[in-house]
Amino acid sequence: MKIFLTTLLTFLFLSQITVAQQYFPPKGDWKKVKPSELGINESKLNEALEFAKAHESTANPNLKVAHYESAFGREPFGYPVGPMKIRGSATGLIIYKGMVVGEWGDPARVDLTFSVAKSFLSTTAGLAIEAGLIKDEMDLVYPYMAPIYPYDPVKAMMNKSDHLFEEDVFELFDTEHNRKIRWDDLLRQTSDWEGTLWGKPDWGDRPSEGVKQKRERPQNEPGSAYEYNDTRVNVLALALLNVWRKPLPQVLKSEIMDPIGASDTWRWTGYENSFVILDGQIIQSVSGGSHWGGGMMLSAWDQARFGYLTLRNGNWDGKQLIAENWIAKSRTPTPANPGYGFMNYFLNEDLKEIPDGPKSAFLHIGAGTNMIYVDQENDLVIVARWIPNSDKAELVRLILESLK
Repeated sequence: MKIFLTTLLTFLFLSQITVAQQYFPPKGDWKKVKPSELGINESKLNEALEFAKAHESTANPNLKVAHYESAFGREPFGYPVGPMKIRGSATGLIIYKGMVVGEWGDPARVDLTFSVAKSFLSTTAGLAIEAGLIKDEMDLVYPYMAPIYPYDPVKAMMNKSDHLFEEDVFELFDTEHNRKIRWDDLLRQTSDWEGTLWGKPDWGDRPSEGVKQKRERPQNEPGSAYEYNDTRVNVLALALLNVWRKPLPQVLKSEIMDPIGASDTWRWTGYENSFVILDGQIIQSVSGGSHWGGGMMLSAWDQARFGYLTLRNGNWDGKQLIAENWIAKSRTPTPANPGYGFMNYFLNEDLKEIPDGPKSAFLHIGAGTNMIYVDQENDLVIVARWIPNSDKAELVRLILESLK
């Protein structure tokens, strides 16, 4: 509680600029100014831009090939089950005091954003609490869940005697361990949920200690240990679909993307087998990332709008789209991982992510690397796509240097 209150007071202190003084870009446009007009050293900023252009990911631009050339493709059940595409070149935007002061690559190009999708997913959880669909994130998930009815057209065509003893429905939280999981545990990736979803067992995701060891170890008590795991992220997506009773992309569109003026080009998809029957409709449960394909496809401009929304503590031109206390909770660490809040808010309090940035800065990060850097102390948002992860801190350092 003390950590949360400290975080809340910190970001309220950093929100001294009134909404009336802030610029919010209309749909399809974002004001661009000469960096010198805002006191930026253009020579140093150009150095940062050249660095960004020169430091592009060396992974194969064909994301499916890149998947199989990475450790992900060598996982058990590591094959993609959702759409992937060929990515663009190194791309990014620099938003300072609400204005565009730098850009490179093709910011309008729609590409996968990988785990940045998790921040959109956690936002739909905050919206569910604000709407009263979930009373509190500290509630157990189990009481909110109904049986899941998967849509399986192949199974429907089988001789019924061939699957007489198979389950036609499944429960997400029907084990002794899973009944103890809270929404907060799922949001912080500390649930250690056990099971298989969409053909991906929890132990098949990043089994760095070995498959046998991961399968045989006891489940960690919910909330006690952090483990980055996309199967469990997809469990959260399906659980939220169960609560909203409508596709999460529809929720995100009406509550967030349309109000912030996002383009009409973004898409949020799931897997080829992640369909359920809900209220008589066939609905796809989305992916919380793109570990096995699917997830959020959007432009750097739309990434920047979401980052700008979180920079402004969930407020867009006077309208509170995300509750301020939800942003504060999203930025509150736990002992299980002091560098992580709600997915996918990476914190900088220990200065490990961005050593030259302020401790209050945070990042939405996905593979690629896809980065949305949010810095309230400097009124700065940086989007960088397809930059090596090891180079992102240097890029931010160069940009911060130009502001001095």
